[in-house]
Parts: sequence; C-alpha cells; structure tokens
Amino acid sequence: MVNCKKPQGVLAYITAGYMIKKIEQVLQKYWGYDRFLPLQKEAMQCVVSSQDSIVVLPTGGGKSLCFQAPALTRPGLAVVVSPLISLMKDQIDALTEYGVPAARIDSSQSSKEQKDAYNLINNKKLKLLYVSPERLLSNGFIEYLKNGSVSFVAIDEAHCVSMWGHDFRPEYRKLGLLKKTFPDITVHAYTATATEQVRRDIAMQLNLTTPKTLIGSFDRPNLVFKVERTGDIINQVCKVLDRHKGESGIIYCIRRLDVDEMHETLSGMGYKTAPYHAGMEAGQRKKNQDAFIKEKIDTIVATIAFGMGIDKSNVRYVIHTGMPKSLEHYQQESGRAGRDGLEAECCLFYSGGDFNIWKFLLKDMEDNAKNIALKKLNDMYNYCTGVTCRHKAIVGYFGQKLNKSNCGGCDICLGGFNQISDSLVVSQKILSCVVRLDERFGADYTTLVLIGSSEKRILDNGHDKLSTYSLLSDYSKRAVRGWIEQLVSQEFINKTSEFNILNLTNNGRLVLKGEKTPKLFEPVEKQIPMKTSKAAEESWEGVDSGLFEALRMLRKDIADKKQVPAFVVFSDAVLRDMARQRPSTLTDFRRVSGIGEQKHRQYGKIFIAEIVDYCKANSITMDVEPAPVMYSSRKRRKSSRSKPNPAKQTAFKMFTQKQSIEKVAKSIERAESTTAQYLVEYIQKEKVSDPSPWAAAQTFERVVNALCHVESRRLKPIYDYLNGEIDYSQIRICIACLENNE
Repeated sequence: MVNCKKPQGVLAYITAGYMIKKIEQVLQKYWGYDRFLPLQKEAMQCVVSSQDSIVVLPTGGGKSLCFQAPALTRPGLAVVVSPLISLMKDQIDALTEYGVPAARIDSSQSSKEQKDAYNLINNKKLKLLYVSPERLLSNGFIEYLKNGSVSFVAIDEAHCVSMWGHDFRPEYRKLGLLKKTFPDITVHAYTATATEQVRRDIAMQLNLTTPKTLIGSFDRPNLVFKVERTGDIINQVCKVLDRHKGESGIIYCIRRLDVDEMHETLSGMGYKTAPYHAGMEAGQRKKNQDAFIKEKIDTIVATIAFGMGIDKSNVRYVIHTGMPKSLEHYQQESGRAGRDGLEAECCLFYSGGDFNIWKFLLKDMEDNAKNIALKKLNDMYNYCTGVTCRHKAIVGYFGQKLNKSNCGGCDICLGGFNQISDSLVVSQKILSCVVRLDERFGADYTTLVLIGSSEKRILDNGHDKLSTYSLLSDYSKRAVRGWIEQLVSQEFINKTSEFNILNLTNNGRLVLKGEKTPKLFEPVEKQIPMKTSKAAEESWEGVDSGLFEALRMLRKDIADKKQVPAFVVFSDAVLRDMARQRPSTLTDFRRVSGIGEQKHRQYGKIFIAEIVDYCKANSITMDVEPAPVMYSSRKRRKSSRSKPNPAKQTAFKMFTQKQSIEKVAKSIERAESTTAQYLVEYIQKEKVSDPSPWAAAQTFERVVNALCHVESRRLKPIYDYLNGEIDYSQIRICIACLENNE
C-alpha cells in the first residue's frame, strides 16, 4: 500500500505559501498594497506559522501591518497591547477607514462604547482588539479572554518591557504572564528601537519560546538630518518653520519653561503652535494634542513627554532646540517625522550647555545607571560635533553599517559645510599638541595652548614653551575647539576618564605619519544652502504641487466632518501619487498606491471630481502613466497599462519629424494636453535639448530665468513667477530640454 502522506516539512512549506498568498490578498483588498516592505513578509510568516517573534523595524517601516494583516487571515481574535489610549484610538480610526473589523477597550470610553466592543467580540465580528497592558492583565478580563478564541497576542512598543530600554514601563513587565495564561498561543513583540541587550530582555521577560528575531535597518533614508550650534535659536527655528508653511511638525525642548517660552514667542509671531509638557493640566494637554493631530495647529512645542502615542504619518519636520540625552532618544523622537515614507527634515540645535544641563539632571541616579547615562550623553555630543555622515553615525551606533559614500540626506553629504583645504596639516598640529601635553589635558585646555593663550594656568605649567604653543593662533578659539571635536568623532582622538582627557588613537598616530587624512570643516557662521535631498527629489517627481495642495484641502474638509485625523483619510504619500497619476476614472483611481477597496468606494468619486476640475482649469494632462520612480519606501504597483500605447508610439514618430503639438494631437485624436505629456516623455527618452520646434526661444529664455529666481523645478512656483503667461505644458517642455542640456 502506497503511503500518500506528505513529509511534514513539505506540508508546512505549502501551508506557509498558501497563508502568504492570503496575506497578499488582504494587503491588496484593505490597504491597496501589492508588495511587502523589508522584513514584513518574514514577520507575517512568524504569525501565521505560530512562532514567537521579536521584530525591530524603524518608524515608518510598517510594523503595524506585520500583525494587522495576518490577523485577518487567522481564525479567532488577535489581541494588541498598546501603551497609550491616544495611540490605540488613532490605530482604530485608521483601521476602520480601511474597513478592517477592529475595536479598542479603554478607560476613556463610555460604558456604551465598551459594551458595543464586547458585543462585537461575543458575536465573533472582530479580528483585532486593542487594549492597554493594565486592562489585559486584570483578572476579569483575562478570564473573559480565556473563554474566547484568541489567535495571538501582539505587543506594540515592546521596548517598554525592558529596564534597559529608553521608555521602561513596569506594567509591561507583567506581560510575561501571557505565555502561562495562554500556553497555546504565540506572542509577538514589535518595536522601533532595541539594542541587543534590550532584545534579550524582551525575550526573557515575555517568556517567549525560541523567538525568531528580525532586525531591519535603522536607517531612515527619507529623513534629512541637520545639526547646528545654537545661536539665535528663535531665528533658527523660524527658518525651519518657514520652509514648511502649513505643514505639521514638532519642536522639542529640554525643559518645560523652554516649551512655554518658545510657544509664546512663536505664537506671538503668528505661527500656529501649542505647548505640551507634563506640568500642564491633563485636559489641556489632550486638547493641544488633538488640535495637532487634527491639523488645527501646525506645530506642537513639547518636552520628550510628547510623541510615543502619536501615529501621525505626515509630520514633515522635527526640531530639537537642545541636545537629547541619548542617540536612542534622538532616533525615536526624530523618527516621528516622515512616517509616510516621504521626505522630512530633522534639525538639531545644540550647545555645550545642553550637555551640562543633562549632566545636572542625571546627578541623583545610582552610580551604575549614571555611568551608562553619561556614556550615552557623550555619544550624543560626539554625534552633534561630528562631521561624518549623520545617517552613517546613527546606524553605526546601533551596530549596523551604511554602505553608501553619500547618503544624499544630511548636512554633511548635501554640502552644508565647507572643508578646509589644509585638513592634514591642521590635524597634525592638533594631534602633536595632544602628545606634547603628555595626553593629560582636555579639549578646552588643548585649544588654549594651540591658539597661544596667556592664561595664568598655561604659563604656570610652562606650556607656552611647547613647540605646539600658538601653532593655530591665526584661527579662532571656536574653530580650533570644533576641530578637536571633529577629530574625536572621526576616532583620531579618544576622550578618557570623567574629565574627558584627550588621547591619540592608532588612527591618530597614522595621521601624524601622514598616512591618513581627516576631514575638517570650517565653523558655520551662517547655514550654507544645501542641495535638495534625494528623498525630496524622488517623492516630488512628476507631482503637480498645486493639485497636491488642492487634494490636501479636500482631505482636511473630509477629516473635519468625520472628526478623524487627516492622515487617516489618506496619507501624504497617497495624495502625491494622485497628483502624479491624476486619475479621471474609478479604474485609474484604484491604481494609486495605498488605496484599498473601501477607500476606493468611499472617496473615489469626490477625489476624482477635484482632480478633473483642477486639471481642466490648468490644462494639465490626466491619467498619466508615471516613470517607475521610487518615491517612497514601498514600490509602485504594477500597472496593466504597461503595454505599448499605439497613440504614443505614433506621436513619438511625428515628434521625430518635428511636427507641432497641434498637428500630432489631431492625428492621434488626443487632447493637446495629453499630447504635450507625450512630447515631454519623448524629449526625456531621446535626450532632446532644443525646444525650438515646440517652444519659442523667448519662452525658453523666460522659463530659464524663472528657474534661476525660484530655485525650484516644481511647476507651480515657476508658473506663478511667470504670472500665468506661459502654460504648464510649455514649462514642462522647456524644463525637459534644459535637463538634457545639463
């Protein structure tokens, strides 16, 4: 008799493949995605194959989907542990908009709201239930869940479990009871920030069974990191706000008093801000947070008490008016920008005084914890004063490597600083001075010797007789002090002991021999204009900015009526793709990345009407098939319109013969606006640099002149500069030819 039973490994493989197919269908149906972000597929496989897991993905890396999508494919109810009510509320609002059967139970709800949630659970109409750790572990609730069919438990913000994490919460520690209470279910921990020590602690405290650990890249390429010494802080902050008019952002201050003063000053200048810190009355804090979430104000000014429960995806800037106390905190706080995958700006303004403030605040800690905190503080200061790529420095701190020579997204790599021409010679003078001082002094003292100070202590020590005395007297104290910090950040100098004594490293000795050359940058007197980041160029590629703004206003109107945050309706990434593709039919609208079935039914007609009205009023092409550009962290969906377009092929042949837009449009029976778009694609494909067959020389000159003045290749600012006298199609043609001249 033949045994037809399949080997267990093969059966498991087939089952896992089937479940992933189901997840892909769920992603497409509810969220409008047809591809996974890095490690999402592996994380979801852990859920459907019933294996405990620890998943570390950066903010914006799609952690929530790792448990939300599998929950819809499994029988029973998935329980999600979340630390804050506001975070749970935003998650449920978003899931409801997608059509996902989800609910929450928390203390802020009325008895009727809680009863409705219980009824959904009892009638098996829920797939996801969000609760706090306190609610989950209460005796009555645990017993209630035992009688149900819990499919798995997901623990969000899992770093709160560990005392080594930066947001330790004792109530999270008790979640280890879950594996004892529900021995047959799996537990999955998710966080954006967890060192190896924190990951080990999570596994131990939660009693996970041989968990699979998945660690994504700590790099956020869509974030543009900038660091400046504090000068006129109000002016520095205002420059950032002015670059992001009408957009959402967060300003972090170290102290509550700083928050109040910054808010009052900015508010008095006409900026739409609100304060947030632990010293405020709870009701007012909540009111200000809601105003920020619902875009009634642009900017929240806060201490680090703000942010953990914020699921707002369209934060376009985060400003730190003082140095955070660790790179873990900075990564978490700056990471609240650009969660939608689009470009966002992270500006850090620091001073040596910030270091001393934190040092004072840490003084009452126990010795062991204090030493750890001081080391983290030193690492943070080295980041601020360093001149290595900011992205590389951050991922390096978390034990990863960035294999890029230029990140295209920080002040160092985008040309925000000027490198001095004699870096090697200046470095050798500094390092020689450290050696002549027998490696027994700190940076301030070494600076004074190098600039030739006549302070009493220098003379008393006889260091005015050293060969390195006054070697850098032609430079300012600030410049020399900064170069020492730059050499520290590049690991040519070490700081040792609690007094930060300077010692040469092996690499520093190679510099003295001329075998290595550090990079030293001039002190910044005023910010140097930087190149546009790669993330910004990619995310705006092909987007009509005027249409994007019109869609933002429509989104806000809808959100206000529904009393939900604007990003819950559609993210900025989805709106930009709409403004890029400009769909005029429901079929084309469904092709926009990030639109699932429910949002397609709910919003398709109203957004299409806005798109059609705008495009007709501005003579802009609709139903555009954009170039396959990576404008966000998720790849564009494959389009069925990738087949050859006969009309476009005919147009290309006629453009080769220098035929006019009018004649080609008539021949292929297309609108002139559509034909103009075909012409732009033809110019790009064939590298045409002469616009004369389709645009007059005077028109081309005016567009070039406009580009010089507005310093942007986005169409709306150019159109406005030209007073609307040259239409969008002509501007596009001229820019396309100009790019082929460069």
